[in-house]
This record gives sequence, C-alpha cells and structure tokens, in this order.
Amino acid sequence: MQGYYPLFTAIPLAAAFFNLLVCKLNQKIADYIAFIVTAVLAVMAVKMVFLAPFVYKVGNWDPPFGILLVSDGLSSLMLVVINVISFLAVIFSFKYMTTYTAKPKYYSLFMLMIAGMNGVVITGDMFNLYVFLEIASIASYALVGFGTGKRELEASFKYLILGGVASTAVLFGIAFLYSMSGTLNMPDLAAQLEVTTSPRALAFVIALFIMGFGLKASAVPFHAWLPDAHPSAPAPISAMLSGVLIKALGMYTIMRIMFNVIGRNTLVSTLIMFLGALSMVVAGLLALGQTDFKRMLAYSSISQMGYVLIGLGLAFNPEVDVLIASLALIGALFHLVNHAVFKSLLFLCSGAIEYRTGTRQLDKLGGLIKKMPLTGLTCSIGSFSIAGVPPFNGFWSKLIIILALLRAGYWIYGSIAVVVGFITLLYFIKLQRKAIFGAVPPALAKVREAPFAMVLPLVILAALCLVMGLAYQVVEDHLLVAAKDILLDKTAFMNLLTGG
Repeated sequence: MQGYYPLFTAIPLAAAFFNLLVCKLNQKIADYIAFIVTAVLAVMAVKMVFLAPFVYKVGNWDPPFGILLVSDGLSSLMLVVINVISFLAVIFSFKYMTTYTAKPKYYSLFMLMIAGMNGVVITGDMFNLYVFLEIASIASYALVGFGTGKRELEASFKYLILGGVASTAVLFGIAFLYSMSGTLNMPDLAAQLEVTTSPRALAFVIALFIMGFGLKASAVPFHAWLPDAHPSAPAPISAMLSGVLIKALGMYTIMRIMFNVIGRNTLVSTLIMFLGALSMVVAGLLALGQTDFKRMLAYSSISQMGYVLIGLGLAFNPEVDVLIASLALIGALFHLVNHAVFKSLLFLCSGAIEYRTGTRQLDKLGGLIKKMPLTGLTCSIGSFSIAGVPPFNGFWSKLIIILALLRAGYWIYGSIAVVVGFITLLYFIKLQRKAIFGAVPPALAKVREAPFAMVLPLVILAALCLVMGLAYQVVEDHLLVAAKDILLDKTAFMNLLTGG
C-alpha cells in the first residue's frame, strides 16, 4: 500500500476531470464513476488502518528538501472518516441529485473536494497542506451554491468571503513560519521552533492559525458562514460539510500543527478550551430556537465541535497529567468520529424528508415514522446518538470528555459540557415530537418512503451509531489509540518523518 499512497489524491483529481470528458457522451456514466472512485478510496482507507506507520517520499527526495506524505494513526483515522462518509454520500446522491441539473459537474466538484481533504491529512509539508486546503475549500464554495438560487448564491458568496479571510490568515501564518525557520517541512519546522528566538512572532503565528483554522472548523466566534451554508447546500454536501469538511480542514489541521509542529502550551490550551465552551453554549442555545431542520443541525454542528475543542484544549495543556491528557484526547477523537457518523446521518435524513415532503420546516411536518418508517427510525437513532443517550456512540465520547475535565479539576467546563448535553437533548426531542411522531398533517397524507439509494446510507450510518456504542472499546483500540499516541508524542512524529 505504501506505493499507492499518493493515489488518495491522484485518483479523485483524475476522476474529476475524466468525468467531465466522458459524460459529454452519456451523463448517466457520472454515477458509476463516482461510485467506483469513492468505493476504491473507502477500501484503501480501511486498509491503511492495519498498516504500520510509514512515510512516502515524493520523487524519493529526503527531508527537508522533498515532499513527504505521512501515514500514521491520525492520518489513517481521518482517511477512514473522509472516504467512508464520501462513499455513502455518493450513494445518496444517485436519486437526490436528480432534482438538480448538471449532475456530472456536481460529481467533479465532489471529487475535487475529496482530493483536497485527502491531501490535507496525508501531507507532511505546510505549503502542500495549504494548497490542498484551498482545493477542498474552492470546491465546497461551488457546491454550497450548486442550486444557483438567490439563497444558495448568497450563502456561497458569504462562505467564499469568510473562507478567503481564513485562507489568508493561514497563508500569513505559514509565511511567518518560513521567515522564522527557513523551512516548511513539518518535522524540520518542529525542530527549528524548539530553539526559536522569536516567541512573540510564534505567538502571532498561533493566533493566525487559531483564527484561520477555527473559521474552517466553524468555532464561535468564527462560525457565521455555516448556518447559511448548510441549509442552502444539497443534503449530501451538507453531510460532507458538517460530517467531514470542518474536521479535515479545521480540527485536523489544528491538531496536527498545534501538537506535532508547535508543541503543547498552557496559554494556547486555555484559549482553545474557552473557544470550545463558547461554541458549545452559544450554538446550543441558538439551535434550540430553530424551526428549519437543516439550520438546527447546522448550529448543532458548531455546538458539538465545541466538545472536540474543549477535549483538545485540555490535552494540549503540558501541566495536565499525561493519563488525563490521554483520556481527553481519546474523548475528543472519538467524538470527532462519532459526529461524522451521526451528523452525516441526520443531514441525509433531512434530505430524504425534504425530497418526499418538499419542506424542512418542523411546524409543517409530523408523523413521518408512519409514512417513512426507515427514515424516521434512523433519524431517531441519530438524534439519540448526538444527544448522548446510552448505549449509542455519542454517549461514550461525551462521557469520556466530561470525566477528563472533572479529573483535571475543571469543574466549570465539566458542568458546561453536562448542561449543553441536556440542551442538545431538548432540541432533538423537539425534532422528534414535531417531525417524526405525532399526527400526520393532511398535506403529507400521500407521502411514502424515500428511494432505496437514499435509505441505504441512512441504515448503514444508523447501524454504525449503535455498533460503535456497543463496541466502543474496539473502536478505541484500532482507531483512536494510535492517533492519540502520535499527537501526544511530538518526538515520535518527528522521528517518523525523518527516519530518526
């Protein structure tokens, strides 16, 4: 598999352009190309989990002069999340995207977004991280506005402007790092920063990265683009944005750069934990008042990312006991994976419901468990999971984060996490009461279940919510521990990439 590692970016990039050429002859081929490409990538990603960490040297150039592609516990975890969710989103798109025009262009943009996200998580070079980040971002801007309506284009333009601000902040941060160290190779850069004589410049770089990647991750107060982008985008793209994109371009980059390049810091830890708590509370309260299904899910995504940030912030504190830091990091990584599963499920459910009923307004829905039993059941499972109801997967990740906070003595943050969990339960109870259960409105009397291609991803994701909750120890042992270890051991990451 080592020799095939660059194919995680090469295959979707080639498919994006090949798809447009072939579909000039027959547009139906687009579905098959997207299915085959995402299926191959998903299988490759799962295989990567079982391989020992390695480094691929592009052109066989040694660091720090050559470009490195790194395969470790963190990159393997992210590759599985990205490519499995992408595969299920493509299956859902078969029928859902028939309501839109230019389906081949949709798939080409989808492939470019996958290529960019895969590139971000496998590169060991700061400049290439920025390039792949921009590829994924630009594709996502176009996909948010794919409906070309007034609302879609407005949301896409807003996302474009704020995304451009984030990219500029990241680019300036990378430029400052290069001026300080003379390198952009991650392990070489990490070694240079350990002996830096410019602590103020480094602090400025950290501020730029937190702003830039925080906006990509939609953390409060950098979240303004996401509540408009999610309701406007097609349902599979909403699932990708919330389930995958904000994690690959936001959370992953924060983890990789802060832990493995810059190193743990008490002040930065405090700032990240504060942003996490702020995101949890503000977005949770805003979600409570929403009546649009997808807009509620959008604010929920911001709130749930707060759990990940608060766990990462605790683990980033060098003064915290290593066992507590490990527990916090396991919880943050587990919640990141869980959120990709249950939030993708919920957004796809919203797409299936809108596909059959023509509305996302909770006040106009009701009794869908009778008319769309599989969609209603899977939506309920997703709601239980995100609300932290045992034995579903969301319960364990939230519990681990809360236990880590309490063991570290952060009682206020632990209490906030518990209260926000209760708030989450409240607005998902509202969703169940208004949309899934109750009386069927006369306007929905003839509604029937969504097509098989749309229901199948829902069933798979709902099953994952249950299996990952019941077998959480297996998930921890095979996916999370290796990612946690590489994040907490900066020296191990440097040695892996340099062969030291």
